[in-house]
Amino acid sequence: MQFIILGGTNMYNAVGIDVSKGKSTVAVLQPGGIVVKKPYDVSHTASDLKDLTDYIRSLDGETKVVMESTGRYHEPILHTLSGAGLFVSAVNPHLIKNYGNNTLRNNKSDPIDSRKIARYTLDNWTELREYSSMDTTREQLKTLNTQMSFFTNQKVAAKSNLISLLDMTYPGVNDLFDSPTRDDGSEKWVDYAASFWHVDCVRKISLNAFTERYRAFCKRHGYCFQPSKPEELYNASKELVPVFPKEKEYKEMILMCIKQLNVISANVERTRQKMNQLASTLPEYSTVMGMCGVGPTFGPQLIAEIGDVSRFTHREALTAFAGVDPGVNESGKFKSKSNKASKCGSARLRKTLFLIMSCLLQTQPIDDPVYCFLDKKRSEGKPYHVYMTAGSNKFLRIYYGKVKECLRAQAEADN
Repeated sequence: MQFIILGGTNMYNAVGIDVSKGKSTVAVLQPGGIVVKKPYDVSHTASDLKDLTDYIRSLDGETKVVMESTGRYHEPILHTLSGAGLFVSAVNPHLIKNYGNNTLRNNKSDPIDSRKIARYTLDNWTELREYSSMDTTREQLKTLNTQMSFFTNQKVAAKSNLISLLDMTYPGVNDLFDSPTRDDGSEKWVDYAASFWHVDCVRKISLNAFTERYRAFCKRHGYCFQPSKPEELYNASKELVPVFPKEKEYKEMILMCIKQLNVISANVERTRQKMNQLASTLPEYSTVMGMCGVGPTFGPQLIAEIGDVSRFTHREALTAFAGVDPGVNESGKFKSKSNKASKCGSARLRKTLFLIMSCLLQTQPIDDPVYCFLDKKRSEGKPYHVYMTAGSNKFLRIYYGKVKECLRAQAEADN
């Protein structure tokens, strides 16, 4: 955007902040390349942030502050400046990275980046969106979803490690049960492996003795005893070939891994329940939960990653935020019919969307427009990632319309 500076007209101050852990680099520019303040470092301490706030307030004319939304590092300075009533915009780092690369040199430093952000601020002055803090519930929900992702990755690693160990003592024990995960995170095959960690714990005793031990196991853990199950497990164990002998050292190793897995699984389920409780207090919860493929796990995750849908001006802004929007590839007479998704947005949101698409393909709700669209693209021979991304795009468009209408109705009811 071009600015014409005339005597007596309003002056524009662009504050570019390059954020890093514990400190930020600040530069202030005006139109025409005028340097108001050379890049300097600001620590994320109360005194330094107060000095920065006072300095920005002292600038004559209209001032806008722009920084990259870099994980959690930018939040202390973002909340401080926004809370002081300053115009602050947190932009996607991808926008800054691809801005103004009109040089053959590949220089990168904090001062260079802060000036680059300030120039971006001037050129996009009217399009900048002011940061609006999510309410406490939404912020807590997003934090819980981050922890949920962390615990889930830990659970997958711990479960894979346990299965690899049990394959040496009781091969395939995890395939002997199909009971769902309990609310406390426990699984039947894991509890079974804790009691019968080696095939010799089963096949070296009589069927009657094993049946009584299995009955006691079910009673102790609160599982339903099926009379035919002991014989099935007993016969299957006779055909297995263990690698490790039945020795104390291997038992201790397996029990330690089971204990670790149970702790992580309990954390996952507790976090999942807290997320569902928090999300249920938001106005769009019932609308989101009513969409096909969304349940008590995916619903809160969607709400956590998308946040307040009213901050998106149109549907395309939401699909771009998720990184499932197709690009454009045209030159002269060439027009590409299929383009890759940008993948510039939230990776956790894209993962949740793909899981929802997988759920739709499994349940096949024939009256759901997203599933019908998915099935159509799949029947046309489209590659897996193509129809899954296209389905995610359509799902988000429907999500935007339904939730936006829900929030509008809620606002009218409150008034």
